[in-house]
Amino acid sequence: MSTKEKKLLSEMQALDSVVIAFSGGVDSALVAKAASKALPKTKVLLVTADSQSLGSGELEKCEELSQQMNLEWISVQTNEFENSQYISNQSDRCWWCKSALMDQLEPIAAKRDANIVLGVNQDDLGDHRPGQEAAKSRGARFPLVEAGLTKQDVRELAKEWKLSVWDRPSMPCLSSRIPYETKITVQLLSRVDRAENILRSIGVSDVRVRDYQDTARIEVRQEDLPTVLNRSAEVNKQISDLGYRYITVDLGGLR
Repeated sequence: MSTKEKKLLSEMQALDSVVIAFSGGVDSALVAKAASKALPKTKVLLVTADSQSLGSGELEKCEELSQQMNLEWISVQTNEFENSQYISNQSDRCWWCKSALMDQLEPIAAKRDANIVLGVNQDDLGDHRPGQEAAKSRGARFPLVEAGLTKQDVRELAKEWKLSVWDRPSMPCLSSRIPYETKITVQLLSRVDRAENILRSIGVSDVRVRDYQDTARIEVRQEDLPTVLNRSAEVNKQISDLGYRYITVDLGGLR
């Protein structure tokens, strides 16, 4: 095993019992797999937040992935949409979202005498991620960081461990598509979700539709731009039907 792989398994073993915030992405999946290798499966619980900011189909994918790894999984309802500080969508929005998740995870972890674990890697530390700070301030652990794994390390190890999501695109919550200071509503998030699913239906897997009220700004990888442009009339019609007046494609690509 590589040094980082050994370090990750060592970090997981030291935690003894874990409740893992499980999004179904490659980071949380690798943490879950490491836990299953380092700990008895009775000491591992995967928990997914069933939130209105979660894209359609994501909850089902989390359950399916947990079954592939033969690990216990549950979903919990989070209440960030009852918090006016989250709804107002300031630059600290993620703090309130992660705080709502921790509110649900803490009693579960206390009952199991377990540590709360998040799939945060080394590369995440350089970004503006107030949610990470909220979780850390309440005692959550980041074993990928503690083992020194970057995003590339995570994908390489996930591939080596034959995780089906090793190359899955990142799936940030739908609220990240709404510019700061624009009030978040369920209707807005639903519109974004449907717009992104339209693009996935034409074969574009890694996509963001940024919502600017009457304008939808589409971000895809540079290599997927021809796919979108070649079907522009179809895409324009279907996304316009969601209530957007202008449909734009960002030539800078996904970021």
